[in-house]
Amino acid sequence: MALPFHPAGDDPVPAALRGFARAHADLVELHEKPAHLVARHRNPGRRVGLVSGGGSGHEPLHAGFLGRGMLDAVAPGKVFASPHNKQVLEASRRAAGPGGVIHVVKNYTGDRINFGIAAERLRLEGIEVRRVLVDDDLATESDETATGRRGTGATVVVEKLLGAAADTGLGLDELADLGGRFAAASRSLAVASRAQTSPHTGEPSFPLEDGELEFGVGIHGERAQKTVTRPPLEDLVEDMLDRVLAGLPDGPDDLIVTVNGLGGTTLLELYAINDLVGAGLERRGLTAAGGLVGTFVPALDMAGFSLTLTRLEPSWLHWWSAPAVTPAFPRTPEETA
Repeated sequence: MALPFHPAGDDPVPAALRGFARAHADLVELHEKPAHLVARHRNPGRRVGLVSGGGSGHEPLHAGFLGRGMLDAVAPGKVFASPHNKQVLEASRRAAGPGGVIHVVKNYTGDRINFGIAAERLRLEGIEVRRVLVDDDLATESDETATGRRGTGATVVVEKLLGAAADTGLGLDELADLGGRFAAASRSLAVASRAQTSPHTGEPSFPLEDGELEFGVGIHGERAQKTVTRPPLEDLVEDMLDRVLAGLPDGPDDLIVTVNGLGGTTLLELYAINDLVGAGLERRGLTAAGGLVGTFVPALDMAGFSLTLTRLEPSWLHWWSAPAVTPAFPRTPEETA
């Protein structure tokens, strides 16, 4: 048993939020009752505020992407739990521009409900709201379920593209349409060789034998739909690449590639995976026009990774390359100058 380093008490989130705000005091502002964070800076051309949120345990998502070029406010829930609608409401009130506010929502029942309640209350106050739903996870694509695909690694890509588009002064309906297209152009798949550690017991949240792999795992500590014998990494990446490409809608051959760690996977591993993905795309005549490698949407300390591909329409490239000044997105004005 290896207990995580959480302060005493049942909820590790409040102290983590305070620590995050201390670490990035020049970029974000924390409001504790109800808990939400707001970006200190936004592009003066932005007319529509961008708000996202979801359960904690996925850091740096979402608070790490607060700032100029990305999100204006976020509502963090407890570990693997949706934020309360009051959190979303307060975050949205602070973020809304003269053109209203967009909610970027990962496709989970709790998130949909609570963001929906907040949206209704905002409308009653005269604030226009639209929703962009992120639903990229191929592992949950089934006609037998009404909930549809989960929202996972593509969330960061949607937030980056939408943030840059919002900075150009686009209106609410234009941004909602674009956000839907960004999400529709993205698919993800994830695997894990070890479950995340329970914050309360210090034990893995589910058992997994040596040599086994959870194939199609999510980000909320749940098991995948199937457990498989672990193949060589080269074969695994090739299989995942085939599946994600097959799940993408038709479109341009240029892609944004996101190799995302699930919390317990080193950069040494992730870069090697990215090399295999890049080589696989080249063999197929496809191009990685942009990408991310790192831990952006983890599930606490789960050992595993997700692969997200986004078909990049030519008109979107400048939004992907646009500056972002946030605690966690690896793109700054200096790097893009």
